[in-house]
Amino acid sequence: MLLGLRWSDVDLHEGVLTVRQALQRVGGELLIVAPKAQRSARRVALPAECVTALRAQRAQQVADRKAAGANWKGTGQGLVFTTKNGTPIEPHNLNRSFETLCARAGVRKVRFHDLRHTCASLLHEQGADPRMIMEVLGHSSIRVTMDICTFVRLDSQRSAFDRVGDALRGDSSGPDDDDGAAGVPVSV
Repeated sequence: MLLGLRWSDVDLHEGVLTVRQALQRVGGELLIVAPKAQRSARRVALPAECVTALRAQRAQQVADRKAAGANWKGTGQGLVFTTKNGTPIEPHNLNRSFETLCARAGVRKVRFHDLRHTCASLLHEQGADPRMIMEVLGHSSIRVTMDICTFVRLDSQRSAFDRVGDALRGDSSGPDDDDGAAGVPVSV
């Protein structure tokens, strides 16, 4: 999806991008293809950091085009991410560059595609509604999103269980939703 993104699909003023196509290697040839599923074509709100990065990318691409001059090989598709001479980025090269960046940063090796899972997990940890996460990722069902793409970190589990412990001890500062007395032992 990312490598097939066109500038015409990005609204930096509104902070929104529209997924309409992807770039894939098919039969030895780089092709622009429709998203895998109808649900994959979608609008996605962009965080401010992404808008800032896309503005920097646009400025870099303008500089690359100017530096390349007559050697600019842009295809006229208006892709957001291209090589220095304007050609589409080979997906394998993106993956290899990402692996190098991970190694340099001391981050465990993950596939570039796994960043979708990271995004889903972070959104989930921040309390995002599962349906919203499903829409962002373009999944066909919430089950796919929640079963495959969310991972709860141990510190988040610990924090949740600490809150359960607080509630069981009656240390909770929030309103009591049940009809019993919080923290009062009851014979059963």
